[in-house]
Amino acid sequence: MSKFFYFFLLPIALLGQTEFNTVDLLFQKKQFVDAEIELKKILKNDPNNLETIELLGDAYGYQKKWDEAIVQYKRLVGVKPSEANYHYKYGGVLGMKALAVSKLQALGIIGDVKAAFLKAAELDKNHIDTRWALVELYMQLPGILGGSKKKSLEYANELEALSKVDGYLAKGYIYEYDNEPELAETYYKRAIRVGGSLTCFNKLIRFYEKNELPDRAIKTIEDAQKRHQRNTLHYQIGKVSAEYKVELQKGERCLHTYLDNYTIADGVPKAWAYYRLAQIHKHKKNKPKAIKYIDLALAELPEESPFIEEKENILKLD
Repeated sequence: MSKFFYFFLLPIALLGQTEFNTVDLLFQKKQFVDAEIELKKILKNDPNNLETIELLGDAYGYQKKWDEAIVQYKRLVGVKPSEANYHYKYGGVLGMKALAVSKLQALGIIGDVKAAFLKAAELDKNHIDTRWALVELYMQLPGILGGSKKKSLEYANELEALSKVDGYLAKGYIYEYDNEPELAETYYKRAIRVGGSLTCFNKLIRFYEKNELPDRAIKTIEDAQKRHQRNTLHYQIGKVSAEYKVELQKGERCLHTYLDNYTIADGVPKAWAYYRLAQIHKHKKNKPKAIKYIDLALAELPEESPFIEEKENILKLD
């Protein structure tokens, strides 16, 4: 149920502009503890402001304070039971709590999770995220607790009616989860043809990596790069190359391109590109260069255990 809880930073229409700017900025900076403090101050003056209550629930959720978030969303559901998004968020945070407790405790929560999502779906026939949650819930639950591939496919069909891309991705997920790789690949490819977003490409790329098909993964990354021109895709090619020991020259070239064009917006720290270069040179039996790059990786992230282990492996090279 790891994807059940999505957060939405909604416009804070009822707050003063100064308060809005402060809370919005704190959310953007991911300073959720400070956002929590500010939102509590606002609620003291306006305790029934639903937008503020929702944002406080979001702030708790980002901090993984599931019990506190549950209180806020349950309050919203009680005040405005006709709002689908409140039921959705309530179900989502219950699902996240179920992941954090024992299996026995989780059994007592699952029924409420399902009920909240079903209510959200009933209230809003166009709520895409709720239908995604139900697709995953019905696939992941054991049959004895109500899990059902048939039900999951029903909600995937509803998604397809709302958004072909989401419907195809949902079906790809279902068939991948159910170990039907040919059908999964078919639907992920359909999502790319219809939508073509980086998300669509990444679903297929990860599918190929999971199924140890590195050549197909690299080809798909290259197709994504032609369309989206993202520097991070250079890193992804290098990663696949290093992990699967394929197309080492291409992998090395792409990692250098990634480093030459790196900005913080790329997301993957430079240390990981150095780590992948070290792996590639280890595969090439070039011990000096492998040591050079693993040392660069460790200089930036000295506590990263994969880097430490990789250096030990490199030092064992003849």
